[in-house]
This record gives sequence, structure tokens and C-alpha cells, in this order.
Amino acid sequence: MCFGRAAAFLFGFVVLYSSRGRENIKASEKNRSKKTLKSSGNGVCRSNFAGNTDVIIVGAGVAGSALAYALAKDGWRVQVIERDLTEPDRIVGELLHAGGCIKLAELGLEDCLDGIDSQIVLSFAAVHKDGRRTAISYPSNACGRSFHHGRFIQKLREKAASLPNVKLDQGTVTSLVEENGSIKGVLYKTKAGQELAASASLTIVCDSCFSNLRRNLCNPKIEVPSYFVGLVLENYNLPSANRAYFILKDSIVVTYPISSNEIRCFVDVPGSKQPPISNGEMASYLKTVVAPQMPPELYNAFMCAIDKGNIRTMPNRIMPASPSPTPGAFMIGDSLNMPHAVTGGGMTVGLSDVVLLRDLLRPLNDLSNAAAICKYLESFYNLRKPTAFAMNALASTLHTVFSSSDQDPSRMEMKEAFFNYLSLGGVFSEGLMALLSGLNPDPLSLVFHCFAMLAYAVGRLLLPFPTPKRMCIAAKLILAGSGIIFPILKAEGIRATFFPATVLAYYRTPPVQSTDDRETGK
Repeated sequence: MCFGRAAAFLFGFVVLYSSRGRENIKASEKNRSKKTLKSSGNGVCRSNFAGNTDVIIVGAGVAGSALAYALAKDGWRVQVIERDLTEPDRIVGELLHAGGCIKLAELGLEDCLDGIDSQIVLSFAAVHKDGRRTAISYPSNACGRSFHHGRFIQKLREKAASLPNVKLDQGTVTSLVEENGSIKGVLYKTKAGQELAASASLTIVCDSCFSNLRRNLCNPKIEVPSYFVGLVLENYNLPSANRAYFILKDSIVVTYPISSNEIRCFVDVPGSKQPPISNGEMASYLKTVVAPQMPPELYNAFMCAIDKGNIRTMPNRIMPASPSPTPGAFMIGDSLNMPHAVTGGGMTVGLSDVVLLRDLLRPLNDLSNAAAICKYLESFYNLRKPTAFAMNALASTLHTVFSSSDQDPSRMEMKEAFFNYLSLGGVFSEGLMALLSGLNPDPLSLVFHCFAMLAYAVGRLLLPFPTPKRMCIAAKLILAGSGIIFPILKAEGIRATFFPATVLAYYRTPPVQSTDDRETGK
């Protein structure tokens, strides 16, 4: 009787949450109205960079290039300093979820997905250990896009550089310039070895996960729980086009198309060590351990890619945001926060950061009061929490569950329950996809789904009759599940995530600026 009441309560909560989630998704798909472009008194944005730069952006990756374009469109004079302006050749940053595509459109950069052979991604196929499959589509007929990372970056850079008030320079930033407790600019070294200085009212650091300026602006706590082994698959024959794969077996394998004839394949290798590539151990590992787990339609292409030999690896870094507010400087993107790459949410979080920062800076006409601007922008870290927490926590939870050993019965039950929960469809799979894609980045929704999965797993064990052994496994499962989600909650900040209105920074308003500043413009 008690279990029936609990089930009825849970069902009612599901129905309530599903209606709320759909409303949030629909609201997020509407582009915000465009504001008038801010300009100088003569109606033309000033582009004289001899000491008149408003913003320095360190790094011209996804976040840096998008931010340069967004701020320049609003009239700010921007100087971007990038270590290498040639087309990057990376094996990450190739999947942009539906929520990220919406943010890209809000910035006016959706055309950067054209002309690079980018692919539409409509759904994911989750493949279980026993061969069972379930297809999970983006909610509300939304779609993601996948592509070659370097091609996308070059399009973003070209779009930013096309504006007259953007200056794009190649150089390696070596340090921040501090004066009286405020950051006044940067020192950087050109490719020719010349050391130069650049000054601006605000310096924004977004120089990727390899940031060498991070320690000056935050307290980084970086973990590397696993490595990705990257391959490019060719000559395949998929039963469904526009579909990515989550292969959740003994190893986690993620695949998605990056061009009309190529598929990116990532194999997750847990732990701090990986088989070396040079002596053939990695190829042997992929053939003997991973290949038997591949779906039949990908098996031959996977084996051919191994034989071809173009095997690349990258560490999966996790770093919660822990900023140290510094007048004159700011951080966004992977420099500030890194989710596990298993769900591919990094670019979505980065573009969400760009939209938020642009909107916070729009009411301002002058950035010279570094202390006041720093205090005002503290609200950014609270306002970004929903999207960042949803993407970070979901990625860490999924990786922790499916990278664990099958020797523990409670972990086995958790994996089984997770997959079956996805297979339920409706609000269950749709809710998780809304979170994963950034369409409904609601922390309460994520916590609900996590505990609903735990309840589902416990119910599977205790029904139809709870034997002592099953009750013991259920207790271990609850402890294991709580041990996954609560540390993530603690790392992200429970108060700022769930009770943002209790944080003083949440109520920051734009600093009062003089009439002269408003009349002068930027």
C-alpha cells in the first residue's frame, strides 16, 4: 500500500514536471529581440586601437571568437589575441547540442555552421551491453549540429574579424598586467618573438582548457578521471542518418558524424593511465576490448580506422567554477569551468556564457571603473549556474555510472536502471535530453531525474517480493547513487545552484555612470 502511494506521488510529480519542462524548452527556443547597436557620437563605431581598446579577449576559440563578435556588434572596441590563428586540428568541440545552436543563433552566428559540411543531429541511439537499443530524440523537434572543429573555429574568427572594431592578433599572452590591484591589460609575445603590451578597461580570459592565466583569476581544482581515444570512421553504412551513438557497454563509446562521409568515434578509457600508442598496445586494446562492443554497422569501419593508425588521445578534464573576482579581468568558457566531455556539452556552456556576459554588459557605456564593473559582474557566476550545473552534473553522473566495474551488484543494477529509464520514453527520456542538450537547464529537473532513476532501480529490486539479498543490494545502490550526486552538488555549490536569491551577488545592478559617459558612447 505504501509503495503504491509512493508510486502515485512520483507519477504526479513526473506529470507536473513534464509540463514545466516543455514550457521552459519552448521559451528557450525564442530568440531575444535585438537591441540597437551602440556607437560613438557620429554614428560610427570607433576602431582606433591606439590606446582606445575597451576589451581584450585572450583566446579565439569558440567562446573567444563568439564573444568578440557579440561585443563588437554592441559597439565595444575589441582586441583578440590568439596563440595560433591557423586552423586548429583538435578532436573535441565537434558536437553542438540543440541548446548551443539556439545560443549561436541569438548571437547572430548561425551562418558559421554553413559551408563547412556540418551535419544535423536529430537523435541519439543508446546501445546497451546486451544489444538492446533505444532512440532518444531532441525535444520539440530541435536538432544539434556536428562538424570538424577547425572549420567551425575559422568561420567564427572570420565573422568576428569582419567587423571594423575587432582587431585580431596572433601572439602568446604571457601575463596579465596589474596596477594598484586592477588588471590593466596583458603582455604577449608575437610569433617573431617580439614582446608587446596591450591595454584595455576589461580583459576577458577564454584561452581553453590549457589556460596559462587561470591561476591568476580562480582556484582551479582539476581532475582527470579518464582519457578519450579518438578515431575517424569512414566507409560505413548506418541504418539511420543524422544519429549519434552512446554505446554503454563495458566501455563508453560516443560517435557522431562530423562530415558527409566521416564519423568521429571516442572511446573512454577510465583512469589516469592509458595504453601507449607507439608500441601498439592501444591498437591491441581497441581491437580486443572495444571492437567486440561496437554495433555491427560500425564494426568494420572501426577496425579499418585502427589499422589506418590515426589514433589520437586527450585527457578528460573536470573543473568546477571557482572564480576569484579581480577588477579589470574576467573568465568564461573552459578557462573557468570544464564538464566531462562524454556528453559533449562544453560548447553549449561556453556559448551560454557568451550570451549572458554580452547581456550584462549591454546596459553599460563605460568600463573604466574596474572595481564597480567587477562587483556588478559577480552576478554572472550566479546567473550561469543553471546551465553549467545541468551540463556538468549530468556528464559526471553518466560517466561515473557507466565507467564503474560490473563486479559490484549495486553498480550493475544502476547501469541497468539508467538504460531502462531512458527506454521508458516520454517525460523520462525527453527530460534527460532537454537537460543534456541545454534546452531546459533546470537544476531541480536534474535532481528529480537522478532520484527518480534511483527510485526506479530500487523498485526493480524490491518487486515483486523484497528478499534480504535484494534489500541489501538496494541499500548499497542508494548509497552509491547518493555518493555520486551529492559530491557534484557540493562542488557546484548548493546555495548558489538551488537558492540563488539568497546570494547577494544575484541582485547586482549596473553601476551608475555619468551623463558624460552616456553621451560619449564607446
